[in-house]
Amino acid sequence: MINKINLLGEVSSLTSLFEYKHLGNLNGQMLNVLLAENRTLDFHIHETSDELFYMIEGEMDIEFEDGLQHLSKGEMIIVPAGTMHRPVVTSLVKCLLIEKEDALNSENTGGTYK
Repeated sequence: MINKINLLGEVSSLTSLFEYKHLGNLNGQMLNVLLAENRTLDFHIHETSDELFYMIEGEMDIEFEDGLQHLSKGEMIIVPAGTMHRPVVTSLVKCLLIEKEDALNSENTGGTYK
């Protein structure tokens, strides 16, 4: 039987910040939830992968070369491949990330993705 996934339950089960929890794959895309707080990553680019940020709880900014986009609970943004960006997190957030398999590495996650 195929099991359902409760996003809030999965991200709430995380016990440490900046821990990526892999939920599954969809057509070559990986779905991870993340608990984060008080971190601004360096600007970076995913050359071959779009990246989706969906805010399960909390608020954060995604900074681009030409400004910021603010995300609140229930909102999402798709960052196209090749776009310079960085997440700016000042308070506790719970989010879902969707991007191509092998798109995440220690350089674009602040060293926390294994």
